Amino acid sequence: MPEELTAEERILQAALRRFAVDGLSASLRRVASDAGVSAGLIIHHYGSREKLLAACDSRVLEITRREKSGLMEGGAPEMLLQLAHAEKYAPAVGYLLRRLQAGGTIATQLVDDFVTDAAEYLEQGVEAGLLTPSRDPQARARVVTEMALGALLLQLPGERDELDLAELPIWIRDYVERIMGPVLELYTTPLLADSSLLDAYLAHRPDDPDPCTDPVKETRT
Repeated sequence: MPEELTAEERILQAALRRFAVDGLSASLRRVASDAGVSAGLIIHHYGSREKLLAACDSRVLEITRREKSGLMEGGAPEMLLQLAHAEKYAPAVGYLLRRLQAGGTIATQLVDDFVTDAAEYLEQGVEAGLLTPSRDPQARARVVTEMALGALLLQLPGERDELDLAELPIWIRDYVERIMGPVLELYTTPLLADSSLLDAYLAHRPDDPDPCTDPVKETRT
């Protein structure tokens, strides 16, 4: 770790890497050892484990918000893959996945950010004629995002098992390549042969829009 970094920054960078590798329950003593400082200095700068985790959360949010604008066209997994391929971001991506794995407020905020972006690029696809309209664009964006992130998280080691950051870009790429064909088939050739199940479901939703103005049905005619 570069000597010109302040002790506080060395601790933060070491924490991102250690929490990514070992999970959010990683020992502060190991973080201190990685940073080349005493455990007491972590408490001096950050006060507690929770405040150190909060600082890691803020750093990851800062990175994802700064970098994702040019990367989100391929969806959340593709963005994480591209960030992980940039060596300096691999610890942040590993930490982000660990945070999603652990759940909590920051995980919800991250998912909400991804959903907001997904809604935007899905709408761009509709406007370009590449995607069909949705009766509920925001709900579709959330389902697509949660399915993508949820499936990706299934590839993670257990919360207390080690994550190899050097292998992170490789396993994300392998995962993306493994699912791309089936996902494109599912989106291109619907799994259900007709809309009878959807029609039956919608018939029991009094708050549903008028079927005569259903944007999905209009694209089928």
